[in-house]
Amino acid sequence: KGKGPGTAIGGMSRRLGGSVRQGLRCHHYDAADSKFTTPYDWQHCVGMVVGETYEIHWPHSASGACGTPNQYQTPFYDGVFCMGLEKLGIGLSSATLGDQVQGNDGSPVLSSKVGVQGQVFTIVNDENYYYPDLIRGWIQDSPSHGSDIAKYTGSTTGTSRNNQVCSSYSPITWQVDRKCHLISASSFDKMCADMKQQRDDMSDDLYAHGAREVVANNIAGNNLNRL
Repeated sequence: KGKGPGTAIGGMSRRLGGSVRQGLRCHHYDAADSKFTTPYDWQHCVGMVVGETYEIHWPHSASGACGTPNQYQTPFYDGVFCMGLEKLGIGLSSATLGDQVQGNDGSPVLSSKVGVQGQVFTIVNDENYYYPDLIRGWIQDSPSHGSDIAKYTGSTTGTSRNNQVCSSYSPITWQVDRKCHLISASSFDKMCADMKQQRDDMSDDLYAHGAREVVANNIAGNNLNRL
């Protein structure tokens, strides 16, 4: 289940931008190693903690506004559906939203039009792990980063979703780096600084959001592939 400072997995933490659910962790944390315990003077991110594990999601969409000042938006739904469902070939019938996004009315399946890339990090106070452009996308630096990928379809995340309540916008395609990586606190702070420079107000993404409970096996996708 991994290790880290403070709140136990599944518990509620107030350090992560309010009262949010603590998720699973990487196994890198070492309380005897100062890079995991030395505080960082955050200038842009809110409520982040050195030694803790965080996952970044980069949504991609055929209805997004890539390459324009509107590419990055909060909440991410605004960016994913920036150009409207019609751009995805969805919403053209009188069927329910659930039937439309799952292609039951002849629409393209949402997972063929919307996807998310995810990468997991433990934050350290060590500039040897600095990556300056996290806002642009996940780190691809084989063999250490982006070389062992799990691809599958699933729901969106967040504590408003659980094993009883799924997202209306599902399934979407996920590509997740299976390795946990070390990254400097300054890398995250630079990403938060970049978010502040976007046209849209991204202040709600300057702090970590709560982790969704692990999906039950009986409702998890059966199409996992290793890339």
